[in-house]
Amino acid sequence: MAVTYPLVPWQLSTDKPGSTRLGTEEASVRYLVVYEQGDSGWGAYVPDLPGCAAVGATREEVEELIVEAIGAYLDDLREAAQPVPEPRSATGLVEVA
Repeated sequence: MAVTYPLVPWQLSTDKPGSTRLGTEEASVRYLVVYEQGDSGWGAYVPDLPGCAAVGATREEVEELIVEAIGAYLDDLREAAQPVPEPRSATGLVEVA
């Protein structure tokens, strides 16, 4: 399973902010994922999807698990007829002396 690293906070295949569907076909949505290395493994979470997180022994494992977690999270929202959150988070680097 390929994992991509977005350079922008979100990108929709429809190119229309706020839309996650293209007709009846679902469009691709890219969410920002934060990866953190701990003393005994890796964690990942999605700021735009509250509670959507994964942990694993390696970075590679947590990358796979967070993709699965995002898919399950969005499936649950759709099954409950809830709106899918628009990706809004962004990252930046701050240089300190």
